[in-house]
Parts: sequence; structure tokens; C-alpha cells
Amino acid sequence: MQSDLVTYIVQVESPESQISTQSSRVDLESWYNSFLPKTIATAGSDEKPRLIYSYQNVMKGFAARLSAEQVKEMEKKPGFISAWPQRKLSLHTTRTPSFLGLQQNVGLWRDSNYGEGVIIGVLDTGISPDHPSFSDEGMAPPPAKWKGKCESNFTTKCNNKLIGARTFPISSDSPIDEDGHGTHTASTAAGSFVKGANVYGNAEGTAVGIAPLAHLAIYKVCDSSGCADSDILAAIDAAIDDGVDILSLSLGGSSIPFYNDPIALSAYSAAQRGILVSCSAGNSGPYDSTLSNEAPWILTVGASNIDRKLKATVTLGNQQLFEGETAFHPKDHNSTFSPLFDPSLNATDFERPYCGPDTLSDPEIKGKIVVCKAGGGIPRIVKGKTVKDAGGAGMIIISTADDGFTIPADAHVLPALYITYKDGMEILDYMNSTSKPIAKIAFQGTIIGDKDAPVVTAFSSRGPSIASPGILKPDIIGPGLNILAAWPTSIDNKTNTNIAEKHTTRLWSPAAIKSAIMTTANTVNLANDPILDERLLPANIFAIGTGHVNPSRANDPGLIYDTELKDYLPYLCGLNYTNRQVGNLLQRKVDCKEVKHIPEAQLNYPSFSIALGEIPQTYTRTVTNVGEAKSSYSVEIASPPGVSVIVKPSTLEFSQLDQKLKYQVTFTKRDNSPNSGIAQGFLKWSSKKYSVRSPVAVVLQPTIGF
Repeated sequence: MQSDLVTYIVQVESPESQISTQSSRVDLESWYNSFLPKTIATAGSDEKPRLIYSYQNVMKGFAARLSAEQVKEMEKKPGFISAWPQRKLSLHTTRTPSFLGLQQNVGLWRDSNYGEGVIIGVLDTGISPDHPSFSDEGMAPPPAKWKGKCESNFTTKCNNKLIGARTFPISSDSPIDEDGHGTHTASTAAGSFVKGANVYGNAEGTAVGIAPLAHLAIYKVCDSSGCADSDILAAIDAAIDDGVDILSLSLGGSSIPFYNDPIALSAYSAAQRGILVSCSAGNSGPYDSTLSNEAPWILTVGASNIDRKLKATVTLGNQQLFEGETAFHPKDHNSTFSPLFDPSLNATDFERPYCGPDTLSDPEIKGKIVVCKAGGGIPRIVKGKTVKDAGGAGMIIISTADDGFTIPADAHVLPALYITYKDGMEILDYMNSTSKPIAKIAFQGTIIGDKDAPVVTAFSSRGPSIASPGILKPDIIGPGLNILAAWPTSIDNKTNTNIAEKHTTRLWSPAAIKSAIMTTANTVNLANDPILDERLLPANIFAIGTGHVNPSRANDPGLIYDTELKDYLPYLCGLNYTNRQVGNLLQRKVDCKEVKHIPEAQLNYPSFSIALGEIPQTYTRTVTNVGEAKSSYSVEIASPPGVSVIVKPSTLEFSQLDQKLKYQVTFTKRDNSPNSGIAQGFLKWSSKKYSVRSPVAVVLQPTIGF
């Protein structure tokens, strides 16, 4: 039966006859078809298997709807490597340019020509093409290399800004964005200048993407159920042929080995073609080892807040006042005291304390401010709609304890605000102390200048990496909370998403871009103190990586760590992958026995992540001079506590541009150091003009004999 069929991704060996000509595409297609059984094994069905995608660039393989029995038959055929059912990845659900130090007609933005001529491919939920963020006023035509297209009903919608729109979910026939996430992320990456942008009059100003003169190519790979990895592979496969410069993904899944990870597989193929792949780190923080998109050839970006608050307050009957945030600031709101209502009292329905749909039917809610718990699988906007439908006058959402001081600002449907868990407990204590608890909500509008910013958001996924602990991830953090950007409609019931990686794209080779961004990142906040996490404590290295992106400094880094593609073979063999697994990634036959393996930390990466026990460890790095031809750099070392760090040589003397010099770093555990825990430090190369910083993460291990 048709219902027995599921979509499998099938990896096969490359046909020996395949050559790099146009005919090879036909050869591949027929090679893939040779693996498909002629009929479906299920009795009573004469339907043929359905080949969905034939991959050309990202891997040797295809996606097809097959039964488990058919896959077992396929496994017997020569050239078969592996097959797995497709999995669904999840979406990582604007003051930003000026917060990042980007000012119109000044400095980096002007010097880089606002991204002119760059083609950014966005894999997401599609786009709303009529939004003013996608106007092509003042835009040049796309570069001659562009081979992409606008599908179906988009042929009249595309212009010199929106130059491509394609859809890959088989169930969808249009790149139209029915969710909002894709429109939001695309406008944040390359939206045109839109004057007077605001949410209910708040955060008013000029909304603009980070590269406003860049071209956008949209690849719709997600719908309401998520993002199928077969579609993601197909979209990146097409984007490579289309001619994009940058690929941006705000989606991912849990950590799996790189050879089975569709994003890692396809990102490697993109990197081979000179395409930077920038991905969000994930929305599973603040817990350790929750990262997505960990491969060293991907720029992995965690999320922080910015220095703007959309402030609201709640005042209790005892005159206690608490601050929160909301993007809903009604102009005609009458801030008067109303009774408070706690739906968790006498609750028999699990969703009731979380204000789930159809859980608030009490007549007594009418005219009251309802106190709802965050979470419970209920979107924050939906909580407000439930309260409004029940006749509530307002809503207070109490955060979870783990979310600390991370406060989202949503475009609610009624007067509401989101407050911290600590403040919420005080409100509940007050409600329990009086028979007639009352409160009033007031709106203060947009407040700019939060000196704690940037703060790592609670939801930003953390390291250490599971797939490759010897590579420090995330690489950087960037703005990803409460960002004003385009939505398909004027105000919809949407939440802000992890769109941090849109702020990190520049015109360089992938490894050079990554290095420049990482070594120039900020490690302090606006108050010049160490960057904080959601608890307002100094953030650790596995939360911020190298630090917060600083585009102006990244434009001129001085030195870069250039990870060459050939370096990945000894690195992957060093992960103890089999020859076939490494070959799957590199798309060629390899023999790790003939390759000198390197430990992960030996990869020429701009940061260090090691597990250190009794035996000292030495690693080599190569830096390339991209600053001043004749320059001298001296090293500064901030050794992680309990660790000795020695760098040789301690000075680097350059005589010309593009010159490469090597240095060695030796890490030794001190006698008095602890036998567990994480120690962090850095080493920094400084000249008269430049400062090039590499963070060091050390996981301390027991010394033999303890």
C-alpha cells in the first residue's frame, strides 16, 4: 500500500563511469534508478517507487519513497552504502545594525557597499514577496553567474532584490511563507531600508537587513511540521548550482555524526565551492551539549539580546513594581487596578496553569489579569488569545527558572507582559497573602541603552560539541532575541526567532570569513564587563565561543587562520570514522590507513578545545597575514586556571601580505590543578594595529594515581 512507503535518503557509491560533464548528470540519474526495485513488494499494489530527488552536488545518492522491504532488497546491490528514513529538523524559532556598530553611510557598511552583488540563499519557510523589505529600489541586477529561478506563482514577484524563490517540500506548490519565520530571517539578512518600521509604535525607526543591497534567493524547505532533511539536501544541492555566495539556515536537529548529518554533508559540498554556510547553534539552551550544526566547516552562531527593551511594568496592590517586556503597547490603554487570577489553583487540566487553549472557561476570569506559567508546549501568543477569549483584561507570563533574565517581547493580543521567574514567585506570594489581589499593567515604550547587552539568551544552545568535542562551538554569538524584522502580515501572532546567524556574512572565502569574525569578536558588554549569560553571571566559553560578533573589526582582522579543505581528511580520520564514512562526506574513496591522523585540536581552527590529563599536549597553528605587509605580532597568554600554556615563538615577524607563519602551543596540567571541571583562557597576537584573539577551553581530567 502507498501508506507503507516512507521517504528514505539513500547513499550510494559514485559510478566509475561518471565524468565531470553535462552528461554525468544523466549518468547519475540512471545510476540512481538502477537501485530502485521495479515494483513495490506489498501485495496488491502495482505502483512504482517514487524517486523524489536525485542529488548531484551534496552527496552521491537520492531520496525516494520506499518500503522497508524494498530498502532491504536495495542493500544487496553493489554500490549501495546506506539508507535512512528522512528526519524532520526544527526551525530555530531591529535595532540590530546600529547595535552591531553599523551606521548608514559610515565605516564598514559603506565600505562593503551594503553587501552589493552578494547572493544570500535562505533555507526556511519561504517568503512574503510583497513586503517592503524586499523592494528592489536602488538595486543592481543580479551578477551574471546567477543561474537560479523563481518558480510557479513567483515569476512576477521576483525582482533585483528577490532573485530566486523555489520550493522543496513535496506537499507545497508555492514559496509563499505561511509561517513568518522565513520572511523574518530573510529580511534580517538582506532586507531593504524600510523607514518607520515599528511594532505598535515601539522600536520605531528604519528596519534594514545587515546586507541591504545583497540579493536574496529563497529556498522553502520547511512547513508547519518542520524541515525534512531530504528537502534540505535538495535545496542546498540546487543552491550550489544556482550560484549563491552564502547559505543561511535557522534550523537544525540534535547532534549526530557528520557523515549522517544532512546539513554537515551538504555544507561541506558548499564549502568546496567557496560558499559560506552560516547556521544557528540551536534553541535548546541553557543546557550543556545541546548544539546543532557543529561541523568545523559551518559558522555556528549562538544567540544574544540587544540593548533595546520594549518595557512594561506590573504594579501590585501592595505597591511592589516589577519590570517585564512586551511588543504590544496599546496607545489607549487605561492603566487601572484589576483583580488578579491564578488558573493553577484547583487545576485539574495539565494545560490550565499554562493557559492552554480551551482551559479558561471560568466566568470569574472576566475583567481580571490572569497569571500564566511559561512553557507547557503552549506558544506565548496562544496563551494571550486564550485569556482574551475568556474575557480576561490582561496577562502576566511567569518565566521558567532556567530562563533566568531572558525575557521575550511578543506582539500580544491583549495587555500583557513577560516577567522573570523570581519576580513571578513574588507576585504569587502576594496573591496568596491577600483575599483580593490586584495589579495594574503599564507600558513604558522603547528603552535603549541596556549596558548589560549583549547577554546570552537562555534558549541559545551550548557546547561542548558532542560530534567533535575538540572543536570549540558555538563559534560566536550574535543578536537573536526580540529583533524587529519583516512578518508576512502587519502584526501576526508570532514569536521572535534565533536569527543571529544573519549578522555574520561577508565577502571572503568561507574559512577566512569564519576566522575574521571569530578572532575579532567582542568578549565584553557595553559596560565593558565580561559578557553575561541568562543568569546575569559571566558566560562561560561554551555559551559564547569566541565572543559577540563585531562586524567592523571583522572587516580588517590582521591575521586569519585558513583551514584548507585538504586538512579535513586527517581530521575526519582522527574522529575514528570508517573509510566509508569519511568517503561519504568527501564524496571520494579514502583510506585512513594511508593518512596521518590528527587530533581534533590540531585542525587549523581559530580557537582551542582540549581535554587535558597528565600528558602535555602540543598543537600547531598557521596564521596568514592579511593586515599590514611589514608587521610584528607579540603573543599575550591568559592561561586557564590550573593549566600552563607555552607559545613558541612568542613573536611573529611578517614581511609581506599573504605570508604564512606557524606557531606551537603546549598545554600542561599544573600539579595543583583540579581533576575535573572546565578551565578557560585565551591567547592573543597583537601588533601596533591589530589584536587577534583565540579562546582556549580545557576540560580537566583526572591525573593517573588519583
